[in-house]
Amino acid sequence: MGPKPSGGGSSGAASNKRNAASPAANAQGDALRQKRGKTFSARSIPAQPADAALKDGELDLQAFVSAHEFEIKSLEQSMATSKAVSTSRAFQKVPRGLRRRTASHNPKRVPRRLRARAKREMAEDNTPMVEARRRRPRTTRARIRADTAKRLGILAARKRRKQLKLAEAAQQDGKEVRDEGVVGRKPRPKVRRNHLNDPPRPTAKFRKRQLNKTWLPTHSWHAKRARMTEPKNPLWRFAIPLTPNEKIYRPTHRSQGERGTMLWDMSYMSTIGLYGNPIGMERVLKRVGVSQEPCWNEKGKRWRRGTRTWSGMLSRENDGHRRLLCPATVLWNPEQSRLEDNENQRKVQRQVYLRVHPSAFLEVFNELLRLTKMENPRLYIEDLRFEIGSFELTGPASTEALLAVLTPYSTKDAPKSKHAELFESLRGLTNPAALPANAVLTFSVQDPRLRYPPRKVAFPNDPQAQMGLLETMAKWPAEDGLEPSSLFDRDARHRASCLPSQKFINRRRGSATPGSFLKPTKVDPPIPVILMASRSASSTQTQGTWTLLAPWKCILPIWYSMVHVPLISGLNPRFAGMNETMQVAFERGLPWFPADYLGTDSGSEWELEQRRKRKREWERRPKSKRTEWAALDLGAGRKGEVGDGLWCDFELLFGLPRQQEDQAPSGDSASDDNADDAMDVDKDEHQPAKQHNEPPSLKLLSPVSKATFDSLVGSPALRPPTPPNAILNVRISVLARGVVTTCARIYRLPSTPTPAPISSNAEVPATIPPQDADSVSLPHDLRSQWLARVPSSATNSSSSKQSKRARNLKPTDIEARKRQLARELIAPPAPDPAPAPNQEDIGGHPLVPDAKDLIGFVTTGSFCLTHGHGAAMGSIALEKVLADVKSDNREGRLCIARNAGENVGWIARWEVV
Repeated sequence: MGPKPSGGGSSGAASNKRNAASPAANAQGDALRQKRGKTFSARSIPAQPADAALKDGELDLQAFVSAHEFEIKSLEQSMATSKAVSTSRAFQKVPRGLRRRTASHNPKRVPRRLRARAKREMAEDNTPMVEARRRRPRTTRARIRADTAKRLGILAARKRRKQLKLAEAAQQDGKEVRDEGVVGRKPRPKVRRNHLNDPPRPTAKFRKRQLNKTWLPTHSWHAKRARMTEPKNPLWRFAIPLTPNEKIYRPTHRSQGERGTMLWDMSYMSTIGLYGNPIGMERVLKRVGVSQEPCWNEKGKRWRRGTRTWSGMLSRENDGHRRLLCPATVLWNPEQSRLEDNENQRKVQRQVYLRVHPSAFLEVFNELLRLTKMENPRLYIEDLRFEIGSFELTGPASTEALLAVLTPYSTKDAPKSKHAELFESLRGLTNPAALPANAVLTFSVQDPRLRYPPRKVAFPNDPQAQMGLLETMAKWPAEDGLEPSSLFDRDARHRASCLPSQKFINRRRGSATPGSFLKPTKVDPPIPVILMASRSASSTQTQGTWTLLAPWKCILPIWYSMVHVPLISGLNPRFAGMNETMQVAFERGLPWFPADYLGTDSGSEWELEQRRKRKREWERRPKSKRTEWAALDLGAGRKGEVGDGLWCDFELLFGLPRQQEDQAPSGDSASDDNADDAMDVDKDEHQPAKQHNEPPSLKLLSPVSKATFDSLVGSPALRPPTPPNAILNVRISVLARGVVTTCARIYRLPSTPTPAPISSNAEVPATIPPQDADSVSLPHDLRSQWLARVPSSATNSSSSKQSKRARNLKPTDIEARKRQLARELIAPPAPDPAPAPNQEDIGGHPLVPDAKDLIGFVTTGSFCLTHGHGAAMGSIALEKVLADVKSDNREGRLCIARNAGENVGWIARWEVV
């Protein structure tokens, strides 16, 4: 029998591939065995046998000492060798939050305490140092840019040498040398009334990078330390930091509630100024949703004086119903004396700031512009988005960080204000929520660069100081010596924006005594700030939040000092991005705008954009890794997902029409264009909007507030008319096991089937209604099965306890147990379970209800570290839960949440937020 041919066959090709791959595999295995052998030999300690200390069967003292000397030296050598073998490089000893897959061969990239060791290790191993700026460009475009930068640098150096020669020649001739580098202060930026204002003009170096977006004041700091939005796909026309480069999910949970503090640059939040007489401003604010009675009676006196803020949802009139716009914070400019009579109030001019989310800025601005045109005498509004910046702090050390950075401005001519003294008396406060709700402090601070680096703030330990802090929080004398805020004055904001350069500050610091702080001079203007303390409405134990408002160009110097504050806990404030704002709101049980507000225009646009992103991600997966929605088995003969698995499909829930732009595949150009314009809040001003025949169906949803829901559930005489397609924002708590995610389906408990009428001809009355041929045959006790899943601590319902006892009923008599065991032993083997159309459960879990019991969808869901179980935020249909809540308030608020693409549900409870 001849040899088999070696070419052409698949088996031969496979063997060739294996032979070709074997050397690499063997080499890898040899290297691993060598490394293990080296480690084993380093850790093994050689020792002499016991016979070495004996001579002719007797103990020889000299041989015994020599043997022990050998063993001791072997132990020392083994310890040194083992330590050298197992030693890690300096690049492997970076903090846990900075660890990466690959090490950086640059000593500047490791902590300062490890740089000398890293240089020594690189010198011993002859490792070349890698620097990005000295690396040779790899592409032609990069080489051209590097050569151009080099030539421009040579020309700039030549020009500087020429100017120095001319200056020296002028000094020798006795002429006055004019410094052309100092051109004076920049002119005050123009703020147009009743019009949108342009963002600040960036420097020529970065102008091309900001053609379709605006950088935050701290953009250059964040760009090196955080993941930013895509350059060609900004968020609300801003380059926003999404999340830090470090691993920060669990540190965020600890910092915002246990120790430390979290810090966000929130300068992308939009500020609108409303100016005019207080009577007309009151009418305008009532029409945009600030219509609560406590705001305009005696209880709202402090808010109207400017010592409190109002936070709530703005709304507008829409076809006889109020349509929500966005959450807002309304702040009045403090006044010294208030005139009570209406005649004098007409002559008074007041100022109000409205702080809104950028996604709804254009909608709120247009509504305010329409309402102010209806007033006489005329009011006016201003776009202050790029005039006022802000950042937020939360956590036990938030007040400590503010006290370390913000030093009240005081001179001989201008002493400290009452609010500045009140702020300094908060030393030792660990929770801003302990202050009066929505408290406001307005004062001016020094340039924080004069006291850089900030020092640790000492907490008072004596009981007298703690009692003084408690008395201050109880009295809160914020109305004593009340003065108007300089942040409302354009000239004061402009003077604060003209800060001296960092070079000038460094020159002054070099001439001062080491370790001492600089004192403010005439060139150091005061920086007006407003501090607002807010608390969460979900729980009294939640940490409060400080919000700092300051001029746009003063945010960066304050930020530099804030992130370097040494806290008493040994940490520094952690900066965070937009993802962390969502996480903190979720852990505190609060909805996050706009993702959890689908009933608003901004929330519907956010949901449409998220649908496109989810679809693109789903299409990029291989077919074997995709979720096949049509093949989902929900039991009882039901196949396929309810609605689109990538959507919060309210179109299916309310029977709304589906837009073609939502169904377009993500790969075509139409969908990409829509994705680029989805979050553009100023598209009406800067570029033409796309023409659609009708608005998206999600914009037809009408959110209902908690107060309206309570009135609907309460007395029938006080029930307001419900808008069409009404939805509720709810907080969902999973009562047992299970975690729900975004786009999860929310079902109400299935109703108990009505018994069939008793027939006179039937011997046994029917207890289960007959099923139609086309209906789904769900178990008749499905509701009791789900109620049995409710833990005993979560409800005291007697029906759930009885159903649980019925399911767990077991014989207690010993003879009965023996008979049951005998029946199980002699019974024939059970056949293999086959999927039946009327199966009772899925893997021990009850079947989920039918599509008619679908009431809503989850907008945000995950495992909550604060509560230790699954939680979610969602929206449900009002008309589908109102009757159940009226009939049974406890069981009517129970629901079943099922993740999209899964057939197992989890029992949960919802509450309106």
